Amino acid sequence: MRKHRSSWIAAMALAVAVGAAAPSHAITGAVRLTVAKAGFIVGAGGGRGTLTFRHRNYSFTVQGLSVGLTAGASINKLVGRADYINELGDFAGTYSVLGAGGALIGGVGGVQLRNDKGVIITLQGAKVGLEVSANVTKVVISLDQTRSTPN
Repeated sequence: MRKHRSSWIAAMALAVAVGAAAPSHAITGAVRLTVAKAGFIVGAGGGRGTLTFRHRNYSFTVQGLSVGLTAGASINKLVGRADYINELGDFAGTYSVLGAGGALIGGVGGVQLRNDKGVIITLQGAKVGLEVSANVTKVVISLDQTRSTPN
């Protein structure tokens, strides 16, 4: 009986350890964003977007400031994804950006952003305007959870 009990305890301990070690299942969301930006050396921009997460659409705003080589102005329509979201609140926050792009009347751009919660947003899309940039940027995303709609 004692041997049976110790085997049962060992099996339970193993089951708890395996359950605790299971990786979390972060979710990927789809992102659509329109941003207007302008600058010379120091640039500023802002825009609006939509995050599709767990079968709902959430509106958000973006505000950013860049320092580096920036000249001109552009409108950017970007699409992509947000990876490593464990819960909706992980999406909002301050993101660091390292990217480059250009536009002469029309062009393409791409950017990858990462926040302190580990969310990585990868975006690409069309630029319209006259702009050249290669800079480091801080972007603040504010999520409007009150206006979500079904996907």
